[in-house]
Amino acid sequence: MSAKVGLISLGCAKNLVDSEIMLGHLRSAGMDLTADSAEADVLIVNTCAFIDSAKSESIQAILEAHRDRGLHRRRASQRLIVAGCMSQRFSAELAGEMPEVDAFIGLDQLEEVAPVVRRVLARAPNAPPEDLVPDQLPVYIPDFDTPRWRLTPKHYAYVKIAEGCNHPCSFCVIPQMRGKHRSRTIESVRREAERLVAEGVKELLLISQDTTYFGMDRWAEGRSPRAKVTSERGESLIDLLEALHSIQGDFWIRLLYTHPAHWSDELITAIARLPKVARYVDMPLQHIEEGMLHDMRRETSEAHIRELVAKLRAGIPGLAIRTTFIAGFPGETDAQFETLLEFIREARFDRMGVFTYSQESGSRAAKMPNQISTTVKKARYRKAMAAQQQVAKERAAAQVGKTLRVLVDTPETARTEADAPEVDGKVLLSSPLTPGTFADVTITGHKIYDLVA
Repeated sequence: MSAKVGLISLGCAKNLVDSEIMLGHLRSAGMDLTADSAEADVLIVNTCAFIDSAKSESIQAILEAHRDRGLHRRRASQRLIVAGCMSQRFSAELAGEMPEVDAFIGLDQLEEVAPVVRRVLARAPNAPPEDLVPDQLPVYIPDFDTPRWRLTPKHYAYVKIAEGCNHPCSFCVIPQMRGKHRSRTIESVRREAERLVAEGVKELLLISQDTTYFGMDRWAEGRSPRAKVTSERGESLIDLLEALHSIQGDFWIRLLYTHPAHWSDELITAIARLPKVARYVDMPLQHIEEGMLHDMRRETSEAHIRELVAKLRAGIPGLAIRTTFIAGFPGETDAQFETLLEFIREARFDRMGVFTYSQESGSRAAKMPNQISTTVKKARYRKAMAAQQQVAKERAAAQVGKTLRVLVDTPETARTEADAPEVDGKVLLSSPLTPGTFADVTITGHKIYDLVA
């Protein structure tokens, strides 16, 4: 009888793709997959460790899985594997602190998950945890023929075009978990995208730690955290977008996780002339005040950001810009936060999120003086989101009366070109439509972030 495996996926879309790859390999190895944790012989928790709240969620999921084993007789023999970012970075410590776990695996072992499942099933009961994470930074990257068992709806899919990150942001430890930036080839991404479109996918969401750095790691010269996207030095995001746009079919290409330092006039022009590329840019800015940008090591400046936002809007008609900011970074004064607040009101971003600063051990910022209290961070978060909520209301009201093309997610909900799944608003449909299809709908009202049609 084959092993039955369940998986709990936590964190971002990049982590979701890792989960899909693990499930694909388990299925290829002849193992049964189950969405019911209680039925699993082996349960995998794919963890996130981006910020403290993500780590807490991951630890809670592991402990709950172990607790449920004790509460349900049929789960008493269930084995528990911990994967993902938290496992990659902290496996040695966790193995000593979490005896309930059978094995820890890292980000280089996505395609080795089936042998690990067999290994833990053969373990003696109550054996100590096995730390199977290699003592090195990850180098793995998927290919077009990597097995995947997609967890998204049939009509959209995340496509991981690169892995790792070369940026030195002082608040972040992603490079310490996922390693250096490494791009797939254009041919690899194109062949995967062709298959997905043939399967009925209507939206390709391009993801990596920094999608704008795609291809730069293979440039002979000129690569740096400040390098601009160009087609002259080697394969770049421009070439990738053109290759994907040439695929036959009616679908959106959505660009997520871009970095403001890499944008170029050539990239803006390319998006403007490629109609399948959604008029949507996800570009985390983190701050606008010059001192904060310097301390965050963002490889950009206030003047550059302001000029770039203006260029994007002028160069790509109908563009929606999504961004995120950090409130309460170490040393952020009231005046610096007010500068950010005023910029939010002035820039009027179409979509925006705010994180309260998380003091991540091992980051440069964690050692900085003048750490901001939780109370102040939360207060600044609320002020920033309140400012954006007013902008969102006004932008939503401006859509009333317009006829917009939408991608239908469920019979009752859809999304415009300006909305990515999971993070942005929806269009609430008064009459049901067929999921996975495009439709033209007239906007009749709004509910702050969501539109009504």
